[in-house]
Amino acid sequence: MSPTNKSSRKLLLNPGPVTLTERVRGALAREDLCHREPEFVELQRDVQARLARVYPEAEKDYEAVMITGSGTAAVEAMVGSLVPADGKALVVVNGVYGERIASILAAQKKPYVTVTGDWTRPFDLKEVEKKLIADPAITHVAAIHHETTTGRLNRVDQLGALCRERNVSLLLDTVSSFGGEEIRFDEWNLEACAATANKCLHGVPGMAFVLARKRAFTERKSGATSVYLDLYKHQQHAASGYPPFTPAVHSLFALQEALGELEEAGGWRARHERYAALSRQVMVGLRELGIELFLESPEVYSVILASYKMPSGLSYELLHDTLKDAGFIIYAGQGSFAGTIFRISTMGALTAADMDRLLAEVRKVLETAR
Repeated sequence: MSPTNKSSRKLLLNPGPVTLTERVRGALAREDLCHREPEFVELQRDVQARLARVYPEAEKDYEAVMITGSGTAAVEAMVGSLVPADGKALVVVNGVYGERIASILAAQKKPYVTVTGDWTRPFDLKEVEKKLIADPAITHVAAIHHETTTGRLNRVDQLGALCRERNVSLLLDTVSSFGGEEIRFDEWNLEACAATANKCLHGVPGMAFVLARKRAFTERKSGATSVYLDLYKHQQHAASGYPPFTPAVHSLFALQEALGELEEAGGWRARHERYAALSRQVMVGLRELGIELFLESPEVYSVILASYKMPSGLSYELLHDTLKDAGFIIYAGQGSFAGTIFRISTMGALTAADMDRLLAEVRKVLETAR
């Protein structure tokens, strides 16, 4: 049965969860396992080791701390635990997810300041530098690597260089980039990054993690104000092999399988190139149909997701619903961009043939709308 048939399985072009391979889906049917058994210890340690070597540079000095929850749970555990009680964060905001980090710090009543820019523009690094110079109490900078509000891949290389120059640690939300974009751990002065199983790693929702510099857990006490999202608690329990709370065991099975697939396919660089090819294919195809990119140029986007202007005379609801009937799930704009843009992600078990079918269906929608 064709993937574009209305009764077929839908292909997910949203920024997670992703379309799964049969191997990963099959991992969810593995035998039930108690998380207090030695077999679970073996499973968790294997996944932690695989996560730490997704980026070989990180394998020696960083460790993966697993948390059952969404990517936001990992981000909240990261900033809540690693920004100490007597510390202060500077949050760089150019989209929904930068604002979310600020809201997390506000809820935790931790000192923070923001550098907030237009959601269609890159980081204002000059303003970041000014605030770092003016406020020596700032211990951490927190930012988004891939801001999926628009699909912009933020210039973390420049931000990281600034953090290193000012001797300030960087905490990075890599929820939508880990496994698909380059991350330079040492060069960016990266203390930790937060991510999830169900995006570029092609696992399922339920497991998230923080890849943190090992020495962070010995240099200072946890700054956590949460019982569940205390990263130090999860790290200390993981040393014994057993988690402090009941984990999503089958999500961990699926992540183990997904990480195996990533390694077999050539690692994050090969996945990056695969995403890039699919992204270029969609960008070129939509441009030929008269659909424009939302941001200023193709170069500012990640290879993972791009945002497009809604064609004149066509509503997002009509575009979404028609494509859904054809077997494709696209994604709406957020905040003030709702109704004016749509987004397409190339994560997951997708092929060039899938993208050809997508473009053919978009053409049909446009012809009907005219």
